[in-house]
Amino acid sequence: MEAVEFFLRQAQTSKQLNAFTEIYADEALQRAAELDKKRLDGKAAGKLHGVVVGIKDVICYKGHTVTAASHILQGFTATYNATVVQRLLEEDAIILGACNCDEFAMGSSNENSYYGAVRNALNENHVPGGSSGGSAVAVQAGLCMVSLGSDTGGSVRQPADFCGVVGFKPTYGIISRYGLIAYGSSFDQIGIFSKNIPDTALVLQVIAGKDDFDSTVADKEVPDYFNALKQAPGKLRIGYFEEALNHPGLDKEMAQRITGYIKDLSKQGHTVSPVNFGLLDYIVPAYYVLTTAEASSNLSRYDGVRFGYRSKKPSAELTDFYKQSRSEGFGKEVKRRILLGTFVLSAGYFDAYFTQAQKVRKKLVDKTRQIFEDFDVILLPTVPSTAFKIGEKTNDPIAMYLADIYTVYANLVGIPAISIPLFKHSNGMPFGLQVMTNQFTEVYLLRLANQLLAQ
Repeated sequence: MEAVEFFLRQAQTSKQLNAFTEIYADEALQRAAELDKKRLDGKAAGKLHGVVVGIKDVICYKGHTVTAASHILQGFTATYNATVVQRLLEEDAIILGACNCDEFAMGSSNENSYYGAVRNALNENHVPGGSSGGSAVAVQAGLCMVSLGSDTGGSVRQPADFCGVVGFKPTYGIISRYGLIAYGSSFDQIGIFSKNIPDTALVLQVIAGKDDFDSTVADKEVPDYFNALKQAPGKLRIGYFEEALNHPGLDKEMAQRITGYIKDLSKQGHTVSPVNFGLLDYIVPAYYVLTTAEASSNLSRYDGVRFGYRSKKPSAELTDFYKQSRSEGFGKEVKRRILLGTFVLSAGYFDAYFTQAQKVRKKLVDKTRQIFEDFDVILLPTVPSTAFKIGEKTNDPIAMYLADIYTVYANLVGIPAISIPLFKHSNGMPFGLQVMTNQFTEVYLLRLANQLLAQ
């Protein structure tokens, strides 16, 4: 009970950060009282007994509003629990509230929310990153213990980097997407924010695993991620993309610090070598062609007829009604991506864009398999710069998209990746290192991240 009261006070005094779209204060207190009684009665406690969690406003929690931070779903109430929510509750977690995000998880700054921008707790004039900015700030500012976000192209790792916390995205198919509002179905994965690796490992252990409601979940036994951290990963074969560290878009100070860190790993006895990658410039275009195509299909269900926002303007034609409801309900960035996705799927341009992007994705997957034959881990920057000022890039969507250059790779090829907070820039803002391993090697990745963060 005291823990929940503490976090509710923290959330109240930090309202200006706009991290939550809704806080379930009374419900959280009631659940805390029930869990206290359960413990006093001597009943077995769940793995997450009393852990206070925030969930991104794209994850369904039965009986609670879920809006994807969009006007078009304002007031919509979830009719069932997402699998991850159900598993959290079964292990005695307490869900404090829904975290703000970019509308339909489309954005890199959390400025695209119908509820307004989220602010970085370290500097309130700066963005927290996106799209899971509210989930990142909730952990950063101590408004909850851990939080869940979704990662389509870096939407957990990038805000974690901007906020100086741990942001973890697992292999595609490790965590069920049932109850997650879709952006790009072949890219989306639920991820975890925390302040340390053991917390990440414990939450992953609870929410991972096979789910009959999601056919894309891998049929694999869930390892004991938490206790696996007791073993060190040993000496590693570390690869890094030289072209990524020499990229003109990467902040020079960040490049120097990360390069120096990689050299120090070599001095510690690890084998460190550059990877001949050669596909870096194709990653962002392929990602945006494919994800916008999937988004245009996924978001077609929001038509103002069956649920969500409905235009009040009279219209004699059904097509006009759709146009009015969708034009009024969706924000600018979502409309931009729907239009782009519709364009690349159109008959005249499908082969020129969508088919070519799929070929690039296949080349990336094949290249990644080759890389992990020679290396245990890939190290990359998480982002090309530290958190920028609110409003700084809103009029330049191309610059915003290009800022995803280091994170979208892991989603294109479906490998696990984590951003760990290791550095502080001379401008006072944090930045991290992105660590990636082969598919379904989360145990190894978390061990390594734990070791690096402890150094």
